[in-house]
Amino acid sequence: MNNNTIWINAGEASGDMHGAKLAEELMKQSPGLKIMGMGGSAMEKAGCDIRYPMQLISLVGLTEVLPKLPRLLRLFGQIEDILKKERPKAIILIDCPDFNFRLVKIARKLDIPVYYYITPQIWAWRQGRAKFLQKNVRKILCILPFEQQFFKERGVDAQYVGHPLLDLMPLEELDAIEPDPNLVGILPGSRSKEISSLLPEFAIAAERLLKDFPELKFSIARAPGVKEEKLRRFWPSHIPVTINQPENRYRLMRNSNVIMAASGTATLECALIGTPTLVAYKMSALSGFLAKKILKIKYVSLANIIPDQLILPEYLLENATADNFYKQIHQWVKSPESAQKVREQLGELRRMIGAPGVAIRTAEVILNDINNG
Repeated sequence: MNNNTIWINAGEASGDMHGAKLAEELMKQSPGLKIMGMGGSAMEKAGCDIRYPMQLISLVGLTEVLPKLPRLLRLFGQIEDILKKERPKAIILIDCPDFNFRLVKIARKLDIPVYYYITPQIWAWRQGRAKFLQKNVRKILCILPFEQQFFKERGVDAQYVGHPLLDLMPLEELDAIEPDPNLVGILPGSRSKEISSLLPEFAIAAERLLKDFPELKFSIARAPGVKEEKLRRFWPSHIPVTINQPENRYRLMRNSNVIMAASGTATLECALIGTPTLVAYKMSALSGFLAKKILKIKYVSLANIIPDQLILPEYLLENATADNFYKQIHQWVKSPESAQKVREQLGELRRMIGAPGVAIRTAEVILNDINNG
């Protein structure tokens, strides 16, 4: 084994960000350590030797994977050759199960220990994959409090380190901001389908709310890669709205009294910031039918899954309507005490998730385990 190298494998933007934080911490705690692997610009800036850009595996759906299968198989062969030559002392995998599970097999064959950081959410579906992890992965670093118990019950060595969002969000700074009682934040997501299906419904709800509360203001958080014109296309010009730049999204989340949001990471961010948020999600009837059959979870938002209770109201599929959005926001605006109760529950959730320093703890666990292994 090369006592000097660790391979990190990240396959999409958030994994690249979290991989960069972890790489920095590993190199700080173990001077002289080299990090190589697959990732993006954040990992590169952190000083990683990026052998393959993560864009090579940014594939969505079977129709896109099949034509690229020969190239993917070649890529696995090339990575295996590098691992044989470099003999890193460990491989750290970040999410991306369809790609990374194949790397687990390669690492096992080469007898290189594997650490899985930000594991795929197999507790929601495909729970049988825990058996594969139990046989082939040295240790799992969990980012959700309940995951440790889930994996331990299935014989997997797992440790909770905290959610990496805690390291990216300036929570102390945000806590100092007083919310504007008249501001309603709107987070329509980043995918075209989310925006086109949810933003018009949010707009109808906003129009009705303005009739009841003329002092209300609305502000949309523009996700990276989404053009302002696209958002305006789905928002009627007669309803006043401001559009916030991506880098200001946390400030908007905190400034807002209440929020209407597409389901996703943003709803957990809103929850950690402490703002009452309704969670909305739409999909085709067929996809909705299949999701209900496959998923083994009561809620879709992590803000509700983690405490196993409904803190943020969820309006999914056929319930994701302007009428339901209007009623929920109306209740919070008209009865501030109902919104305050949500804020208190979100404070409890934040305490449950833990403290910043996730990358520090994760690096410590991995390095200690490698050195004592």
